Amino acid sequence: MIWADYLTSYKNFLKLEKSLSANTVEAYMADIQKFIDFTQTEGPLTVTCDDIRLFCDDLNEGQNMSIHSQARILSGIKSFFKYLLVHDIIDHDPSEMVLGPRMGRKLPTVLSPDEIDQLINAIDLGSETGYRNRAILETLYGCGLRVSELINLKLTDLHFTESYVKIKGKGSKERLVPMGRGMKDAITLYIYNYRDTLNIGKKDENTLFLNHYGRKLTRVMIFTIIKDLAAKIGLKKTISPHTFRHSFATQLIDAGADLKAIQEMLGHESITTTEIYTHLDREYLRDTIMRFHPRS
Repeated sequence: MIWADYLTSYKNFLKLEKSLSANTVEAYMADIQKFIDFTQTEGPLTVTCDDIRLFCDDLNEGQNMSIHSQARILSGIKSFFKYLLVHDIIDHDPSEMVLGPRMGRKLPTVLSPDEIDQLINAIDLGSETGYRNRAILETLYGCGLRVSELINLKLTDLHFTESYVKIKGKGSKERLVPMGRGMKDAITLYIYNYRDTLNIGKKDENTLFLNHYGRKLTRVMIFTIIKDLAAKIGLKKTISPHTFRHSFATQLIDAGADLKAIQEMLGHESITTTEIYTHLDREYLRDTIMRFHPRS
């Protein structure tokens, strides 16, 4: 067998057994391909611990890659060799003794409620896409969605009477998230003032957010909408669709919401992922003390 055979079986494992999204699977495969191109080894059976260490050194020094990217790539390589070991393709894991780069926990950028209002109010409702863009921001912020979850929302996922939306998250896991009045109103106005006027393609008839061609929006389009609005109000922070997710969680923490409930609404598999928002809250408190306490 050659590399391609092992990669094919591993790719099928990620898709079928781990139920990872297509984007995540492709990211894993691309990272492993970087390693193969660097080492030029005949196959995984000949890979040594030193091969992996040299590759990691190249990511750090040769390519000057960020610590986060280095850690992600090494994690993918470790996952691949663990798969080979578990399936008795190799008898030892060459990545086992390779340590990842030391990472400090970087607290995410969040928006204040006032900044959220400024962004939403900056949308021109008289423009062709105004009602749609307002509904997009209200949904991102109102439910704390990932951008992939937003663009894949279906009309049949919306349950206005019961005031909740069904979200299909990572690994096709479904969760229910409450809908607030602002989000419901924004979506209703978008549907009547924009979506219902489109010539919608058959495969997108149930897709909630559409472009002017009646097709599903792309991730890039959501980033562009947010970037343009941030520039319009002169926002100094660098933000993305994920910033609304961070802001959703942080402001729930500030209001005293239960961490377990926030975990469920965000669709985090582990509560330790959700706990970063408690650190963010403590960081805010520390900065407040340092700025305003007379003894600081």
